Amino acid sequence: MTDQLASQLTQRFYRYLAVSSQSDAKSTTLPSTPSQHAMAELLAKELGELGLQDIVIDQHATVTAVKPGNRPDAPRIGFITHIDTVDVGLSPDIHPQTLTFTGEDLCLNSTQDIWLRVAEHPEIKPYLGQEIIFSDGTSVLGADNKAAVTVVMTLLENLRGDHGDIVVAFVPDEEIGLRGAKALDLEQRFNVDFAWTIDCCELGEVVYENFNAAAAELVFTGVPAHPMSGKGVLVNPLLMAHDFISRFDRLKTPEHTEGREGYIWFNDMNANASRAVLKASIRDFDLQGFDAKKQQLVEVADEIAARYPTGHVALTINDTYSNISNAIGEDRRAIDLIFAALQQVGVEPKVIPMRGGTDGAALSAKGLLTPNFFTGAHNFHSRFEFLPVPSFVKSYQVAEALCYLAAK
Repeated sequence: MTDQLASQLTQRFYRYLAVSSQSDAKSTTLPSTPSQHAMAELLAKELGELGLQDIVIDQHATVTAVKPGNRPDAPRIGFITHIDTVDVGLSPDIHPQTLTFTGEDLCLNSTQDIWLRVAEHPEIKPYLGQEIIFSDGTSVLGADNKAAVTVVMTLLENLRGDHGDIVVAFVPDEEIGLRGAKALDLEQRFNVDFAWTIDCCELGEVVYENFNAAAAELVFTGVPAHPMSGKGVLVNPLLMAHDFISRFDRLKTPEHTEGREGYIWFNDMNANASRAVLKASIRDFDLQGFDAKKQQLVEVADEIAARYPTGHVALTINDTYSNISNAIGEDRRAIDLIFAALQQVGVEPKVIPMRGGTDGAALSAKGLLTPNFFTGAHNFHSRFEFLPVPSFVKSYQVAEALCYLAAK
């Protein structure tokens, strides 16, 4: 049965990977790319073939549907996954392959001489002897999050026992600010008692705590002048931005922090002689620390404005998503059921504070507690992303167990 399930999951996963559906952070539309519509239409068609009810596909490429239960007294549960893959400058087209890890370095692409070196990626060592799915090294694998889409769709096909109503949502543009989840109607389209995302990492990982996140933009307006007559007149916006960045601790950045440590990350700047636009990401698990980082940006912006009185500094800060744990109240069923499911399928839980966010963060902020559990994949957002097939199977088994345990 496990071999049959592994084959079923792998074949469906390959089918979904054949549909390119990268999101585009520069776009202001929802979805940000037309290709996500193609993925949504494929899922809506398959949901109809599986006999689901209330199938809706909208102009935003969000698909929702209901698998009616046979236990009317059971809670109404939901699964939400995203259909976009991330753009990290690699190919949008994914060519998956399944290789067996023998302990040696793996050639992902002989033509381009792309290798996964075990010394550089020791995280692969626990999967000795296992079949593992990779891309060909020219793209990400897309297990984030088409592995989860595969798990949910396979679950809807296979589920036969007693369960309550199961509502599913497939949303666009998670990778660029959880845009699809933020637009999801929880009253009409995803009306559930609690839900789960399946959007993280290695076997056993459970997430119900993630970063609070915000995006900051600073616009430094200088005073241009010819350098022959610039003394006392010219104000260089690049130096304004430089002086601003220098006021922040270099050890409180992504490359120097881990665990529950937050950071401010300056990650984009466009500048000329008149104007510099600087962007930053603000991250912290603790709301007090999160607010303190925002306040630091405000204070330093005021300081730079005072230092350059003939220039100008404008700062905007917008919250991106919040910590799932902010929404935890007395009803912890969604979290407790994950641990019960892990125990039932024989997987050791690994609770982590996620240094990122999931669609569950957006839904939890709306009042719908939505924790997360593993797909089994490693190295998200990388050409070396990989998914051990046995972990993939375990992700499915956890999802299946959740449906039956919730009905009890």
